[in-house]
Amino acid sequence: MNGGEPIADSDVEDGPTQVEPRTVTHPDDVSLPRYVDKYFLRTKDIVGSFGDRQVTYAVFMRRPVTCAPRLAIEWLERMTLKRNAPIKIDLCHREGAWVGAGEPIVYVTGSLFHLIDLETQFLQKFGSACAAAYNAYIMCVELPETAFLAMDARHCAGTDMAELMAYGASVGSAKARKKVGAVGFIGNATDETAHFFGKSRGFGTMPHALIGYAGSTLRAAEMFHETHPDENLTVLVDYFGEEITDSLAVCERFPGLVASGRMALRLDTHGGRFVEGLDTAASYSVLERNASQAIRGYRTETELRHLIGTGVSAAAIWHLREALNRAGFSNAKIVGSGGFSPEKCRVMALADAPVDVVGTGSYLPENWSETYATADIIDYNGEARVKVGREFLLRK
Repeated sequence: MNGGEPIADSDVEDGPTQVEPRTVTHPDDVSLPRYVDKYFLRTKDIVGSFGDRQVTYAVFMRRPVTCAPRLAIEWLERMTLKRNAPIKIDLCHREGAWVGAGEPIVYVTGSLFHLIDLETQFLQKFGSACAAAYNAYIMCVELPETAFLAMDARHCAGTDMAELMAYGASVGSAKARKKVGAVGFIGNATDETAHFFGKSRGFGTMPHALIGYAGSTLRAAEMFHETHPDENLTVLVDYFGEEITDSLAVCERFPGLVASGRMALRLDTHGGRFVEGLDTAASYSVLERNASQAIRGYRTETELRHLIGTGVSAAAIWHLREALNRAGFSNAKIVGSGGFSPEKCRVMALADAPVDVVGTGSYLPENWSETYATADIIDYNGEARVKVGREFLLRK
């Protein structure tokens, strides 16, 4: 496997970008009340009438995560600064650290009157980034020689979420680089959040819409290359269900790009059919030739689907690699996309699948409830107090 960057734009820097990081700041202090849980607003009214107190919040999650609190904390600090309401942040774990379920991640101390109505947005910005960081780390560790692209933007519920997911992926990726030397996430799909990956702009070449517009996979590749001659070329090859035929045709048309490592074929075959030339029996045969250990012993139904099933299976990736090598295109790279969750990455590792780049939005958890962060007040004016059952949040 090759950890290069076959779909990178030609002028994207490898080091830290000079682009000033931008963060989503809405809602601001004026519009905030319209987005806050009503019971927080009513509590704020009560505290305003009966007297403020200094409180400490303990923030935690119900599942293991990777600590990625920076955007949430920066937002909270901006909001309290505007209110001239000083707060104390006690971060229990550094960014990128593993945190167990129920373990306090951060303590926030300040005015109850000024903090109570910030909880809704703070938790929105907190939990999802931590869950994304955890999943991104797992994927990078499972496939350490494979480069990843964050392609989640289309699956996000607005720009705030897109920023949080990109940030989370960058935290998990950085941790995997440090821990196991993984290639990790080399970029993402949009310019706005590219700075999290040390880039000045997003990656990408063509969607299926361009194939449909062009009328053939080869013609779409020609159009792209004519319009962007200095860019590396990654071609989607599943539109017409002829992944092998179209891959070879594109390579034959652009042998120079192949030889220089600037050509990649992207498999995005949906789960309703097999890649061209495969069925269940043929998929077993492909893995028997290339990664027999993957089909030895017991495998769950999900593992088997990722190994020899429809869509972008491990067998499909090996099948394309064999065809490219036989035709003399060993320098052509393979990009896989479509359902690449942490579990699918683990199965790809079992099969030593020769995928050079994985494009994924699936580090967004399938169960969104796993991203929920919770905050409980554990101290009122210096007196420790928390609801029964949450005593584990009290400072030791």
